Amino acid sequence: MPLQAVLWDLDDTLFDYTGSDRAGVLRHLRTEGLLDTYGGEAAALERWRTAMETEFARFLAGEVGFLDHRRGRARTFLGTPLSDTEADAWFGRYIAHYEASWTLFPDSAPALAALAPLVRQAVLSNATTANQERKLTALGIRTRFEAVLCSDALGCAKPAAEAFTGACQALGLTPDEVVYIGDKLDIDALGARDAGLTAVWLDRAGTDEELPEGVRRIASLAELPELLRGVIGFGAPSTIR
Repeated sequence: MPLQAVLWDLDDTLFDYTGSDRAGVLRHLRTEGLLDTYGGEAAALERWRTAMETEFARFLAGEVGFLDHRRGRARTFLGTPLSDTEADAWFGRYIAHYEASWTLFPDSAPALAALAPLVRQAVLSNATTANQERKLTALGIRTRFEAVLCSDALGCAKPAAEAFTGACQALGLTPDEVVYIGDKLDIDALGARDAGLTAVWLDRAGTDEELPEGVRRIASLAELPELLRGVIGFGAPSTIR
């Protein structure tokens, strides 16, 4: 069947989450007078990344809610048994710095505009709906998407096939009518491929990792409109596999 829609990952695909998070946490730690306490920039950033990955994995597994995962990140990073109120306040101060640093990648808005006449567009994210809706609005791109589909509403998270097929169902489409584009090879590209979607991996770093069968790689979103024009022109998603 011809391709009908592009499902987008958001964080580190359209939105520069890593860059925004890095800038936000460094400003936060400097303001709190904690940067040297945790070994300077490099060591503090690594400790922050580890805390985030540990606690977010617990959220995705359904062990904790989104608010508790944030509290866990504060406690894990600081190594301190904070009360909920203390953890909320500390993490809230980080959020203020983080949100002040929000930015899109330079190739994001042009790619979204170029695809608008060609296909339907929606977001599939492992974050919460409220968080991603707010982010997309603040970044000025919410109107590009007909739907924002997140793990909290879907009841499952990528790379589970049910996350991808559930998003397709929400759009009234079958997986072979949908392309998924994301920055993670395992969670995004392989998850989408295994669920029957056309999978495109955004490899901004230009890694030398071997490309798995059934996945197409691009280094920039500037390459995506041309790729999809070719696919739609042939009328079959198998063209790029």
